Amino acid sequence: MTKGGMESVEVFMSEGKGRGLKAQKEFLPGDVIFAEPAYAAVVFDSLTHLICHTCFKRQERLHRCGQCKFAYYCDRTCQRAAWLNHKNECSAIKKHGKAPTENIRLAARIMWKIEREGSGLAEGCLVSIDDLQNHVDSFGEEEKKELHADMESFLEFWPPQSQQFGMQYISHIFGVISCNGFTLSDQRGLQAVGVGIFPNLCQANHDCWPNCTVIFNNGNHEAVRSMFHTQMRIELRALSKISPGDELTVSYVDFLNVSEERRKQLKKQYYFDCACEHCKKKIKDDVMLAVKVGESKPSAETVKEVTQFSKDTLEKINKARMEGLYHEVVKLCRECLKKQEPVLGDTNIYLLRILSIASEVLSYLQMFEEAADYAKRMVDGYLKIYHPNNAQLGMAVMRAGVTHWHAGLIEAGHGLICKAYAILLITHGPSHPITKDLEVMRVQTEMELRMFQQNEFVYYKMREAALKNQKIQVMPEPSNETSPSLFHKKE
Repeated sequence: MTKGGMESVEVFMSEGKGRGLKAQKEFLPGDVIFAEPAYAAVVFDSLTHLICHTCFKRQERLHRCGQCKFAYYCDRTCQRAAWLNHKNECSAIKKHGKAPTENIRLAARIMWKIEREGSGLAEGCLVSIDDLQNHVDSFGEEEKKELHADMESFLEFWPPQSQQFGMQYISHIFGVISCNGFTLSDQRGLQAVGVGIFPNLCQANHDCWPNCTVIFNNGNHEAVRSMFHTQMRIELRALSKISPGDELTVSYVDFLNVSEERRKQLKKQYYFDCACEHCKKKIKDDVMLAVKVGESKPSAETVKEVTQFSKDTLEKINKARMEGLYHEVVKLCRECLKKQEPVLGDTNIYLLRILSIASEVLSYLQMFEEAADYAKRMVDGYLKIYHPNNAQLGMAVMRAGVTHWHAGLIEAGHGLICKAYAILLITHGPSHPITKDLEVMRVQTEMELRMFQQNEFVYYKMREAALKNQKIQVMPEPSNETSPSLFHKKE
């Protein structure tokens, strides 16, 4: 139907939603429905010197552009690949004296591409940049103020010798970025590092229980011959069996929230009222707000009180995390769990949030046994809430598996790592760096488990010796971000 590997999907008018994407053939879980390179993409302002501006990988030593001294690259391959998109930016930064913010840089890259290629359908695209939604008419006062400030900064940065665009068109481009900017992550998929525009992906409508997921693949520039390099791209992957004619949907927000909260978030960020089955029927809301069952069921008043206490504690925890006061975070989590445990059910989202933070921070502090206990309870709750092939579920199970392994609980650790691997094979695919890391861990823990089953005493002696001789693999410092939304929204 179209060039560029988009033959298996078509754009259609979805009732009440506007444009959407429909499958043209059958897909099975884990199938890549399409891969799409970025129309334009930039690294976040705070990370410009830590992340490659071409493939968005985090690297120890990056090469700086000798001209503008702003852009950084893994190597010559990445620098050469960037030149077409960086050329105008490079001279504009030199003339301007400094690099503007990520929003201005992304708008400028889009417009230089339009200057080069026109604003019609780009190769492999189902829709043009001109046809993307901008929602500028729905902007509130604050957003309009930000839009005007961005437009002024853009006009200061935009070179007079480049093609000039009208104010209405410039505001359309900023609106497109605001509503459709996709969050790009580093090669491990653990940190949001940039924002990009992917016109085909923008056509996929939201569903809180989607049949697809989107993964960012940084590509492979390591091959010796450039013909074997793969391009940085997003991949739309099937989560369940999809039949020809089915609408392809993705979730714009994390499912781990009651329907009312998800709807509020979607309305605020994406300007629509979610009418998916899960929101209409409030499916799983009761599970996410579960209270302890038994002879002495807590009163509604007690539940309300503990829920409010949990919300207040989460605010205090965020503040302590921002300041790096991790022992304070642990103290707050333990206090909160003490209040929650007699009142909230094991799938209650406020309990699960505290368990998640406690397990992550305790792992970082190398208090692995307590961390493993909380991680196990978190995963048990998640498994009753999330879609079985949810990427965030897979990452949480992986984290729990690694925590159990560090705690010396090899059987449970191996089981969780295998479970995470099965999920990530579908959501990320076998060649994604995080799946490859997990495969290495799976093989290692399988070997250790065999040794443990043959002789526990010898296993623990060997483990002890190994840990003495090597620096224990410390967990990464807990991040203060919740997992990034699918689309990047300027704060």
